[in-house]
Amino acid sequence: MKYLITGLGNIGPEYDGTRHNIGFRVLDALAKASNTVFEDRRYGFVGHQRVKSAELILLKPSTYMNLSGNAVRYWMQQEKIPLENLLVVVDDISLPLGTLRMKPGGGSAGHNGLRHITQVLGTEGFYRLRFGIGNDFPQGTQVDYVLSPFMPEEETLVNEKVPVACEAIKAFALSGIQFAMNHYNGK
Repeated sequence: MKYLITGLGNIGPEYDGTRHNIGFRVLDALAKASNTVFEDRRYGFVGHQRVKSAELILLKPSTYMNLSGNAVRYWMQQEKIPLENLLVVVDDISLPLGTLRMKPGGGSAGHNGLRHITQVLGTEGFYRLRFGIGNDFPQGTQVDYVLSPFMPEEETLVNEKVPVACEAIKAFALSGIQFAMNHYNGK
């Protein structure tokens, strides 16, 4: 079985290490653990990885966050990935820092990347792995917060949780959404 695992983020050195790029960070860790190399391809950076019987196509869109749907649609068509084999890894300000929540669908919760994917695919019915980045910011400063790096004291927790997110992705591909939700939600 083939799966498209899409980590959301923004390209460019000014966005490296920011909260909004946690999707890229998780995919980078997943790729590094198996020596997968990303290639600069159409609409994104793509890597191929095998996890037992599952083939994972790892996608880091180069379209910037607000146009992520273009990359997702293209690679779903290119690789003939059914909707039920799409997993989007995304930052979530409504979850405490480091909390993981796999979901079988739902709204965008104000996330522009999810909103665009929903718009382009015409459905909210795709799986997502939400990675909590916390919400410790004054009202009106959300954009600055998500585009800022993690504080040094937060990095320890993030570094612990990124490998757990990688395991959740593998569990999704090998055992399905329900198994992954039961074993990783809230972790």
